[in-house]
Amino acid sequence: MAESMTAPDAVPVSDLHSLSKASEDYLEAIWRVMLDEGSSDAVRSVAVAELLDVSKASVNKAVATLKEHGYVEQHRYGRIGLTEEGRSYAELLWKCHRMLRTFLEEELGVEPAVADHEACSMEHALSADTMRRWTLHMERQGMAIKDYADSSVHGRIVSE
Repeated sequence: MAESMTAPDAVPVSDLHSLSKASEDYLEAIWRVMLDEGSSDAVRSVAVAELLDVSKASVNKAVATLKEHGYVEQHRYGRIGLTEEGRSYAELLWKCHRMLRTFLEEELGVEPAVADHEACSMEHALSADTMRRWTLHMERQGMAIKDYADSSVHGRIVSE
């Protein structure tokens, strides 16, 4: 069944893409690690570094930026958690990435690695309204948004 996607109320349209592309990638990666680990609380920064193939120091620098914007919080032992706003923002980015990759692969026949890379670039430019409309269009066409829970997705994309 197709996943319905609406813009979360916790992410005002004016705040969407208020972060740099790199910061959005880190925020989305934290969300992905939370999903992969089944964690609703916090994740280790080393897991985020491994997903993105970056240094732990790069993750720590990104976390500091995300904390300044109110999207993450640091827990005991340095674990990283998302605030309510951070969770909504990250979830929206991940859904957009998956929607775009699904469209590129299923409708246009783009190779998976290329589709993943291009979906990452595109997700940072679309408004929440365009994402919602595109997803609704896909749903009307009977297309289900793929999960892409494999580790090959979204690796080494951060512009440091």
